[in-house]
Amino acid sequence: MPHRSRHKRGSSGSVRPATKTIPPWLSYSPEDVERLVVELARRGFTPSLIGVILRDQYGIPLVKIVTNKRITEILEENGLKPQIPEDLMALIRRAVNIRRHLEEHPKDMSAKKGLLLTESKIHRLIKYYKRTGVLPLDFTYSPERFAMAT
Repeated sequence: MPHRSRHKRGSSGSVRPATKTIPPWLSYSPEDVERLVVELARRGFTPSLIGVILRDQYGIPLVKIVTNKRITEILEENGLKPQIPEDLMALIRRAVNIRRHLEEHPKDMSAKKGLLLTESKIHRLIKYYKRTGVLPLDFTYSPERFAMAT
């Protein structure tokens, strides 16, 4: 439960490893870690879930420490990088779910406001990803197209 006099939630959560060196107890080579990342991606896991699985089940604190590459870089080398970035896809899924909710409950004004805020975040992220070259310049967001996909 949040503290009454503060304007944020609790501060619990995972913390990134403090050192940027390979731990001496780690028995995986960089090639092993890359192979695990590719294998998990082929099973359909997103980059963030791959990192969580490697941390929790394999004891690999950070992929970048071991391989000197980020998970998305490894996936890109192997042709497994998702076409739409993970954070953008999560926002699109949220917008689709809100739209689905609004079809049943058209007078839900707070949901309409939530949809407005979510879609403005989507447009902002798309603009950023186009500018940085992650998304093609002709990429457009249309709710109908993504409603079919999810």
